Amino acid sequence: MGKKKGVSTEKAKAKEAKKAKAEKKAEKRDTKKTKGGPVRPGAGDEEDLDAILEKLAKEWEAKHKVNEEMVAGPPTRRANATLTPCPSGNHLWFIGGEYFSEDGKAHFYNDVFRYAPEKDEWRCYTSPNSPGPRSAHSVVASPAGGGKLFLFGGEFSSLSQNTFHHYRDFWVFDVATHSWDRIETKIKPVARSGHRMVLWKHFIVLFGGFVDIGVRTNYLNDLWLFDTQEYKWAQVMFGPNDRQPHSRSGFSFMPIAEGVILHGGYTKTYDKGKRPVGVALEDTWFLKMSVNPKEIKWEKRKKIGYAPTPARSGCSMALWAAKAQGVLFGGVSDVDKDEEQLDSVFYNDMFGYQTAGNGRWVSMGLKKKKKIGGQKKEKAKNPLPEIRKYAEEEEEEETPSDNEAIPAATPISPMEPTPQSIFAMSDDPDQPPIPFQRYNAMLAVLRNTLYIYGGIFEHGPKEYTLDDFWSIQLDKMDTFTCLRPLDVTIDHDAESDSEDDDDDDDDDDDEDEGQDEEEGQAEGGSGDDADVDAVVAGTLAPESNDVEEDKSKLRAKANEFLGSSKDSTRSAEDQISTPLPGETLAMFYARSKDYWAQKAYASSDNKGKLLRRDGFALAEERYASYKPVLEEVEKILAEAGLDEEEIKRVGASGGQVATASRNRR
Repeated sequence: MGKKKGVSTEKAKAKEAKKAKAEKKAEKRDTKKTKGGPVRPGAGDEEDLDAILEKLAKEWEAKHKVNEEMVAGPPTRRANATLTPCPSGNHLWFIGGEYFSEDGKAHFYNDVFRYAPEKDEWRCYTSPNSPGPRSAHSVVASPAGGGKLFLFGGEFSSLSQNTFHHYRDFWVFDVATHSWDRIETKIKPVARSGHRMVLWKHFIVLFGGFVDIGVRTNYLNDLWLFDTQEYKWAQVMFGPNDRQPHSRSGFSFMPIAEGVILHGGYTKTYDKGKRPVGVALEDTWFLKMSVNPKEIKWEKRKKIGYAPTPARSGCSMALWAAKAQGVLFGGVSDVDKDEEQLDSVFYNDMFGYQTAGNGRWVSMGLKKKKKIGGQKKEKAKNPLPEIRKYAEEEEEEETPSDNEAIPAATPISPMEPTPQSIFAMSDDPDQPPIPFQRYNAMLAVLRNTLYIYGGIFEHGPKEYTLDDFWSIQLDKMDTFTCLRPLDVTIDHDAESDSEDDDDDDDDDDDEDEGQDEEEGQAEGGSGDDADVDAVVAGTLAPESNDVEEDKSKLRAKANEFLGSSKDSTRSAEDQISTPLPGETLAMFYARSKDYWAQKAYASSDNKGKLLRRDGFALAEERYASYKPVLEEVEKILAEAGLDEEEIKRVGASGGQVATASRNRR
């Protein structure tokens, strides 16, 4: 019995020792897993997940870190930015824009500013994850999720504006966290600028805009919906017999309960063999909305007989929601004096568009201050009621449908006041201050106050980006408040100076061309050749024969070549020795054979036929080096809608095609 008891005791001890050893081994294994091994169910899981989540949180924070800075005042001078009322607070959001400096350079921005009217305070927000610098984009605000700002499209260009890039990216800005997120979808609108977006229920409605490929500006009239609940884009398609607005950009777009109102805008007509003509549109359309895209349709708004209709561009409206009214400020009307001269009239007046019923335009002028102690004058009988009664008879506006010719622009409506001069502000204390005339100003209505910032003014050949900031209480309309004065010096003599400069430049050009030709013959080369050659550098490299070579790089070189070929400062030698779009080798050699003969003579002792053969070989080598880029340039011109003859004409003109104003109004 004692022996059996001792054996069982030893077995128990061995069993306990084995168990303890197993627990120790398991504990050791768990410790190793915690230090970096794979996560498994067990005691170390909670610590592992916490470490992983903390690491992910730090990575996200580093990527989305937002810097907030209080700034002394409004943003720097710029135009074509967006000024948007905050969907969840009493603020204004200012995003992007461009500044066209006096030296002819274009500068683009992607900063985000917030303005607090109650404190007259500006704050700037920057983060690494944000849209690139751009202008002429569109932003729409949604109150969902604490407040969101949706941004689509816009444009960016090189400093000299020889090449343009249009965006088709889509972003959302969280008002609460001040952070950006990019929205990726398989289906989305094409790249564009100058378009407009509004929010109707939970749909973002996008219409129009333009695409500038450097040769021709293509205007659009497609309609898209973005569902902010499902995060999907869908294009609204119309039948061939359905009425639609003309293609356009820079128009007014305002949401109402039943749909969206569109007014005005700018477009261009391209007639074969003629120069493009810009048109300021003055038609008004109503987009009848529905949650079913098939039921969405356009309706043409009738024009009230004697009501003022502002015929101008660059003057999109801001929605005064409290009164269901659009508010329009400024704008520009262009009048062609001849094929080379364009007169522009700028405005600083205001109009309202009452959205009720069939819509009605009203003039919005400042109310005169009542004189104290003066006698009341007897009111004269006002004949306007009878006129208004007659004007109630609505007539269909005689503007053709989208399939017909675009009507000619009306330069100035006879009911509009004469625009105020930017150079002659009144010193009369009874004359209230008002903003200078301009176009493409940023407008926003917050509660009952209209805010106006910046914009563009032109005098002679010069363009000025403005930086003043104004407000006016729309429910009172008694005075403008200048929140920041204009800090831009206008060159009064710009027009006369430019004419003198042009004469001087012509003389200098004649002298320079002679010097360039002499230097080219003596040295066998030109500094300008190197500039254009840099565009096509590498096109003859071995890897260029690879079918899989990146097409985007070739397209970039083609765009750059197209911009370089339009540079008027290039020497005569450079223009002769560079092949042009639509030009064959035979055409190129016939145009430049004397140049290549001189080149061959400088480097060879041959004469006669042998010398001409050497010259042809040099021309052939030059042509071959440009051929890949020229073919891509011809594709770009074809995409712009130019036929074969027009491409040759572009080539003959050195790549220059008449285009609209840089801002497409």
